Amino acid sequence: MELAERGVRSSVVRLAPIVHGDGEEHGFLRRLIAIARDKGVSAYIGDGSNRWPAVHRLDAAHLFCLALEKAPAGTVLHGVADEGVPFRDIASVIGRHLNLPVVSISREEADAHFGFLGALAALDNPTSSALTRERLCWQPTYPALIQDLEEGHYFKN
Repeated sequence: MELAERGVRSSVVRLAPIVHGDGEEHGFLRRLIAIARDKGVSAYIGDGSNRWPAVHRLDAAHLFCLALEKAPAGTVLHGVADEGVPFRDIASVIGRHLNLPVVSISREEADAHFGFLGALAALDNPTSSALTRERLCWQPTYPALIQDLEEGHYFKN
């Protein structure tokens, strides 16, 4: 961002923690699905109302193009299409597609269940992209997270 002070048109694009879409191979969703397969349950923490932002990978790619073409120097942009999907909803779709029970676990059990993702899986992290949409006329058009999960491509071996 300091380069903007020297006349370089730089910007920062902060992506949602869940970047999804057919062809995505190493992200958060893949890890959650692998954990569910390994543990035999699809879990969420507490009541599962904690929210996770998400963006389809092709919408994110479009945002990077817009940032390069139009973003004013020093702009911070948020690549978020779904501002907050309840973690319980994500776990429910995973459980249904893998034919596994969907269960609530306590925060104390989260580290053992999710491994290094335990603390992250408990976060409530709603994020807005309203300013990004306004500044760059960016409108995500690809499937939202739950719709993308329901398409089933994440569950093929």
